[in-house]
Amino acid sequence: MANQSNKTSSAKFFALRLLPGDDVMGSLQKFIANNRLQAAFIAGCVGSLTNVALRFAGQPETTTLHGKFEVVSLIGTLEQRGEHLHLSVSDETGKMTGGHLMSGCTVRTTLELVLGELNNLSFSRQPCSLSGYDELVINPR
Repeated sequence: MANQSNKTSSAKFFALRLLPGDDVMGSLQKFIANNRLQAAFIAGCVGSLTNVALRFAGQPETTTLHGKFEVVSLIGTLEQRGEHLHLSVSDETGKMTGGHLMSGCTVRTTLELVLGELNNLSFSRQPCSLSGYDELVINPR
């Protein structure tokens, strides 16, 4: 197993707000592309959604929920050719659910995001024989 834990970098940060009706995944992908970010991460997020699209652990299909949801957590890594994002939300009764963020999450009132960019690193995704998925590879720029 390759040791990728010793790679360090300074970072810069971006703040953005998504508006009602915006698609979260599409908006993030557009922001990453427009700003040519190579090693981005979610530093913070707060807001609400009307549609939530998640892939639950070990499941191949996307589950879509409709209603009023508060974002409890959004975390992950992004680069121009891919992302790995996990979302946790609570419904109107406080019941929480979470999983892998998929396309189809729609902003209800606002989604306030702080994104970080690691200045000295680049991310890519490559097949991993251990997991069977395309996984994060960290390289110096």
